Amino acid sequence: MDKLFFVHLFHIFFVGTLFLYVGILRTKIPEFMYPFLFGLGIFIILYHCYKTYVYLNQGVNPWINLFHIFIVGPLLIFIGYNREKTGRPAFEILFMLAFSVIGYHTYYLFNI
Repeated sequence: MDKLFFVHLFHIFFVGTLFLYVGILRTKIPEFMYPFLFGLGIFIILYHCYKTYVYLNQGVNPWINLFHIFIVGPLLIFIGYNREKTGRPAFEILFMLAFSVIGYHTYYLFNI
């Protein structure tokens, strides 16, 4: 099986459900989730900075990595840092991203 197959499954079942969970429960998530989201945001930014560097050296368009660096990572850091004081718009954006992640990766999973 192709590596992308597992990337799609990971995003559908882990990332999509995590974003749905946090987007639905909002400030009612368990306290341990805030440091997890903060750390995950930092990891996403660092990992996708590396991937962007690699892609640029290979002449590949790094658009999806830039999306993770400038949208996904900072949003998770913002929620993790502000905890219960996080405003509704941040959770709404994460909730919309959940559906985007699930839809995008399901589409490409079946079109590999």
